[in-house]
Amino acid sequence: MKLAVVGGGSTYTPELIDGFARLRDTLPVAELVLIDPAADRLELVGGLARRIFAKQGCDGRIVTTSDLDAGVADADAVLLQLRVGGQAAREQDETWPLECGCVGQETTGAGGLAKALRTVPVVLDIAERVRRASPNAWIIDFTNPVGIVTRALLQAGHRAVGLCNVAIGLQRTFAGLLEADPSDVHLDHVGLNHLTWETGVRLGGPDGADLLPKLLADHGDAIADRLRLPRALLDRLGAVPSYYLRYFYAHDQVVAELRTKPSRAAEVARMEKQLLTMYGDPALDAKPELLAQRGGAFYSEAAVDLAAALLVGGGSAVQAVNTYNNGTLPFLPDDAVIEVQARVDGTGAVPLNVPELDPLYSGLIAQVTAYEDLALEAALRGGRDRVFKALLSHPLIGQYAYAEALTDKLVAHNREHLAWA
Repeated sequence: MKLAVVGGGSTYTPELIDGFARLRDTLPVAELVLIDPAADRLELVGGLARRIFAKQGCDGRIVTTSDLDAGVADADAVLLQLRVGGQAAREQDETWPLECGCVGQETTGAGGLAKALRTVPVVLDIAERVRRASPNAWIIDFTNPVGIVTRALLQAGHRAVGLCNVAIGLQRTFAGLLEADPSDVHLDHVGLNHLTWETGVRLGGPDGADLLPKLLADHGDAIADRLRLPRALLDRLGAVPSYYLRYFYAHDQVVAELRTKPSRAAEVARMEKQLLTMYGDPALDAKPELLAQRGGAFYSEAAVDLAAALLVGGGSAVQAVNTYNNGTLPFLPDDAVIEVQARVDGTGAVPLNVPELDPLYSGLIAQVTAYEDLALEAALRGGRDRVFKALLSHPLIGQYAYAEALTDKLVAHNREHLAWA
């Protein structure tokens, strides 16, 4: 089969390549096309990708191109991992919100909205070109903010599923603590992209005994340290939030921290420079250890599992994905995009049943869903007033003076990416 990666020049890509090579029996890839307008990065990444395939004895052919239409032609699946505006735009997303005392982060709050406004039109254009070149191709979206981008794709009628590595990362963490094979660990994973909780951890599948209380009792301190949240909070919740919930549960503390250190974007930019230098070494034929610090851990395993379930006949798989709600969370509209465990096969993703949620979770999920509605409207139709309403609705902002100031800053910093501005 043929797969294409839009944003193939990303420093993430060797992680993905390593997964395709190691798991080639699960997902036999005959041709993998890396697509990116940055020819210099693409050459470095593509060279390392070929060496990884060769070292691991993978017969698949790796092609690099800046021609999107040619690259996606006849593809069975297209993976999206792009960053509109690059790390420079991310640097802005993480800094100007702090001037108003709000979290500066690339996927939530004002920075997350800026990223959505830049990204959604570009992704929809790519998806239309994929539809023309490969009408039956699946689109697997890893581009943040995944929930909003996936909803834009689904609303436009594309065959799309959103993917995030938070769930698989926690699955691997819990498997290590339980001394179990990760494939035996099932998470009761529920919420929205970057707004999720693990309300149960089970061995053997969705019907297994819930071991989360034991995990919290025996390893609560280690889990809390990983999330940078108090152990007492996890005990009171009886659940494990994703680390993105720290922006909500400890907002002011996070803002104070962010004001005293370099942005994550600056750290990543330095890391990317080092990685690209490494990728240019013709002796390097494996992903370097430094890549683990870049982020995206276990992304390759999640991507391979999802693509295999969508493309390889003869079965289905259960995986945490972003897809339409369709009644799964009854307090949300059917066309909201949620992140839950779903059964995935060649027809797409169907969410598993989710027990009734405590209002502590459902209330925040509902509010952020309302924000995502307004954010997508602003991304699709533009306009300062739509941006203001989306910011005003976000629980990390919520005050009109902040929303006004942040609207001005967002537009000023993103004018080159906003056609309506």
